[in-house]
Amino acid sequence: MSTAIRSLFTDKTKKKATHTKEKIKRVYINNKLPWIVGYSGGKDSTLVVQLIIETLLKMKNEGIQLNKKIYIISSDTLVENPLVSGLINTALTKIERISKEHDLQIKTQLLTPPVNESFWVNLIGRGYPAPNQNFRWCTDRLKILPANNFITSMVSNHGKVITVLGVREGESNTRDRVLKNHHIEGNDLMRHSTLTNAYVFAPIIEFNIDDVWNYLLDNESPWGDDNRKLYNLYSESFAGECPLIIDKDTKEKAGSCGNSRFGCWTCTVVRKDKSLTGFIESGYEWLRPLLSFRNWLFNTRDLVGFRMHRRINGQVYFLKLQEKIENDRKYISIREKGGRKEQKIYLDDKNNDFTIIDESELSNYIRENSIDLTKGEELNLIIKRENNYYILGPGGYTIEARKEILRQLLSLEKEINIPEKISFKHLISIEELREIRRLWIKSGDIDDSLPKIYEEINPNEFVKWDQDDDFLLSIEQYDDLKKLASFLDVSFDAVKELLLLEKKYLGLKSRAGILVELKNILNKDYLHIDKEYHNEN
Repeated sequence: MSTAIRSLFTDKTKKKATHTKEKIKRVYINNKLPWIVGYSGGKDSTLVVQLIIETLLKMKNEGIQLNKKIYIISSDTLVENPLVSGLINTALTKIERISKEHDLQIKTQLLTPPVNESFWVNLIGRGYPAPNQNFRWCTDRLKILPANNFITSMVSNHGKVITVLGVREGESNTRDRVLKNHHIEGNDLMRHSTLTNAYVFAPIIEFNIDDVWNYLLDNESPWGDDNRKLYNLYSESFAGECPLIIDKDTKEKAGSCGNSRFGCWTCTVVRKDKSLTGFIESGYEWLRPLLSFRNWLFNTRDLVGFRMHRRINGQVYFLKLQEKIENDRKYISIREKGGRKEQKIYLDDKNNDFTIIDESELSNYIRENSIDLTKGEELNLIIKRENNYYILGPGGYTIEARKEILRQLLSLEKEINIPEKISFKHLISIEELREIRRLWIKSGDIDDSLPKIYEEINPNEFVKWDQDDDFLLSIEQYDDLKKLASFLDVSFDAVKELLLLEKKYLGLKSRAGILVELKNILNKDYLHIDKEYHNEN
């Protein structure tokens, strides 16, 4: 690019930056509402924070009193790319330091999901299958919930707040429509899409991507970061960035962050993780074990043996199979998915391994064949309803699959060699392990497997595990109870849940709510096979 053209672009960016700083100053002075600034560590949010701090420093030099609280928040899903996570943590520390030095009234806040909603607790503890496009459970729990909780608490304290985001026009048609729909005529602010007492301020809305990089590369970071390192981080990866997601709208606008350089290293929503791959090919070889684990998680998601035949809440559902013709022979197809190969069941082949039963026979068939829906064995069962064919839809991970995932994760924790300069603690915390253990015991893990698995992988480490003997059944008690349930033709899962419910309320003077919980247990679908149908996808 010629010097003249480069100068032209830079001048254009300078004018936009000047206009934006005037707008920031105007919004700051016009009301006393606190600001909540979303910071993801990417180029757009970095520019927003830089322009805000530069404006505040200039206002202070002009003698304008800075009396507005500004909170800079960043989401840490606890499964962030360690490389990026370290950079964000360092930046927040530096921003906090410059705020104290100049009394800018800025506070930084790293938001994390509560332990009982973390990625590993949901996946390994509860058995949620690794996220995909149709079941992207992670965003709500890991990003939206912590951000919304923080914003809601600020609204409760201050009445109203302004959320400041690094969104820009022209990034996508969907985003432009959302920005237009929430714009307030004649105002610098927009309505928040889900929180009634929150407004949105988008100071760089008129910037394009060239403006963003022109400004960042031509102006030093006021808190001492090197914006050229940020630029290199982008060039060393093959993907986009993951914005701070604070509500359902931004979740849908952002789509999957699996291809982003500022996303989770565990993301299985995409087939190939371009971010980790790009970093590794750029020389960050220590990230390779993370990519290998992520690929293993993706490839095992839909394998027979890894998934129960009912959902985690006990619900049973049917997946409709496609009917196809090959060489004039009709067959029904269980399509290829993840690591699962396509299966063809020819209807004129009486020697195939599948049993075809009518829908009305299902409950008796499960009972008479002692089928445990929590196991991952291949049932080879086709259910016929009218002229359509179904299989039992896969549910959460089996307990055995969860144990294997934990073994692999703990082994990875020992294998990976994260450089000391990267501010990153661990892949899974002891607090998460304790919560996973509690959930396993609650679901009937009488062997109390988690401490044994941890000691198996880490024989020289001592961890004090909370003991709750009343919560556990002995192996003999477990076996006797299972035999009795079978003899009386009642669900053993239901018996276990009823015992846990009794323990929960044991010794309490008030048992308010126990009847509702009792009804919920007795109405679960593993006791009553409901007719819920989905297309196989």
